[in-house]
Amino acid sequence: MDKNSNQSEELNVLVVGNNPIELTRTFESLKKIRDHKVITEIAFDLRSIIDRLTHFKPNYIVLDDNLGQSQLKATVNILIRNRRTKDIPITILKNSNYHEAMNTGVMNYILKDSITGESLYTALKNSLKFKKTQLFLQQAYRRRKGPVAKST
Repeated sequence: MDKNSNQSEELNVLVVGNNPIELTRTFESLKKIRDHKVITEIAFDLRSIIDRLTHFKPNYIVLDDNLGQSQLKATVNILIRNRRTKDIPITILKNSNYHEAMNTGVMNYILKDSITGESLYTALKNSLKFKKTQLFLQQAYRRRKGPVAKST
């Protein structure tokens, strides 16, 4: 892949959080991603996520763990069940490794104190690969499950 094809890649990122300082750091890190056009929308809660999705189609969703554990879980559950967002990879920005990690619907985690433009770009691209792999495996399972069920 040549460098010019990378420059045309557009990254649409929906960043969700309730701490303006943390959101600003994340936004600044996203702006430092080189050779890619990054378009960012910011949401603060479920209502503003839905508002953003009416006019913005993200490739990635980044959630700040400052939302709180219960709101974070509720947000992830809604995003993975919504027809417009179920196939979009979710990355969580974490304050530390000591907090419990969610195991459903989240493709990647990144520590806030280690965020750079390149590390965030790598995390986003990895989350996309993980999501594509998950979707492929789900489809393969469904295809295999049909013939096995018919033979029993």
